[in-house]
Amino acid sequence: MSVPLYQAKAEFFRMLGHPVRIRVLEILQGGPMPVRDLLARIEVEPSALSQQLAVLRRSGIVTSAREGSTVVYALTSGDVAELLLAARRILTEMLAGQNELLAELRETGVVAK
Repeated sequence: MSVPLYQAKAEFFRMLGHPVRIRVLEILQGGPMPVRDLLARIEVEPSALSQQLAVLRRSGIVTSAREGSTVVYALTSGDVAELLLAARRILTEMLAGQNELLAELRETGVVAK
């Protein structure tokens, strides 16, 4: 029995639902990167990063390749970068709307300064 598309989408977004995974994907937009460099940029425990990379790898959103003793991770598709950019645009619009509401509240004297 196949999974309905809406359920598959929900599972996909749940897979993205961790700050370390999002940060890894943002960093990998710049190109493949060794784990040691990811660790330096994300500043989490190695075991925590390893766990999150495993989730991304199992989902097929990133790939890993061994180069000597180094493991290098890369995005499997440029679509991930487009998705993150779309999320940034949506968040920007949402926050802009909140700022407009806050300004309106301040104008009417409802919000304490």
